Amino acid sequence: MGELFAAFGINWKLLVIQTVNFGLLLLILWKYLYTPVVKILDERRGKITESVAKAEAADRRLAEADMEGKTLVATAGKEAEVLVAAGRSRAESQASEILKNTQAKADALIADAAARAEEAKRQALLASEKEITRAAMLAAEKILKGRSA
Repeated sequence: MGELFAAFGINWKLLVIQTVNFGLLLLILWKYLYTPVVKILDERRGKITESVAKAEAADRRLAEADMEGKTLVATAGKEAEVLVAAGRSRAESQASEILKNTQAKADALIADAAARAEEAKRQALLASEKEITRAAMLAAEKILKGRSA
């Protein structure tokens, strides 16, 4: 085998030393470079996985919050419609009550005015009756004075 190495110009002692050097270099790099780099990469992979999980959880929470917000808006809209309808019905009933009260007051005023007019008419008739009676008495007195004179 020494002849084969000599034919190719390879020094077998040098080859063994270079192989040992390569093995030592490989062990040193494995221990001080490859292992820490793999550890850092594993940590980074874990952080990335954790970040992705957190992002997915945040997306779920955002979707839930969005759904809850839409539900709240829909509920608030329905409640607002109910309140508006109740307000309208209350306003209509109050308007009808006010209209009834106003109509009753107007009827009372009309009845009072009619009673006053009737009283004024009766007073006027009484006054005119007295006036007619007095005029008749004066006429009768004149006629009697004219006959006796």
